[in-house]
Amino acid sequence: MAAHMQIGEVAERTGLSIRTLRHYDEVGLVPPSERSAGGFRLYTDTDVERLLVIRRMKPLEFTLDEMRRLLASLDTIDSGGDGIEEAGAFVDECHARAEAACANLRKKLAYAEELTAVLAANRHPSRRA
Repeated sequence: MAAHMQIGEVAERTGLSIRTLRHYDEVGLVPPSERSAGGFRLYTDTDVERLLVIRRMKPLEFTLDEMRRLLASLDTIDSGGDGIEEAGAFVDECHARAEAACANLRKKLAYAEELTAVLAANRHPSRRA
């Protein structure tokens, strides 16, 4: 039997807020594997891995529907089920989007680092370290 974690531990492990985890459950994106007798959400390591996929997609501006579809596509590929070609095509599409987003973020980071260097070089003499 897989070990179960309560929502607070999952929040710590994933870097997602408890509110976000509850929302993902409510919209059916990543529901917990079980509930305790008292109704507490109980998550497994597999649930955490799915949540980490979502956490990685968030800053790249994927929609909840795209997140849901990617999780389903990954499940289809893992199980070798029907629709594997379509699932693979969607994973490829997401991969291309993620690569483009990374390139865009690298460019923005380079600009931010350039600005930081310019500002550091032009700080008031009394504030220079």
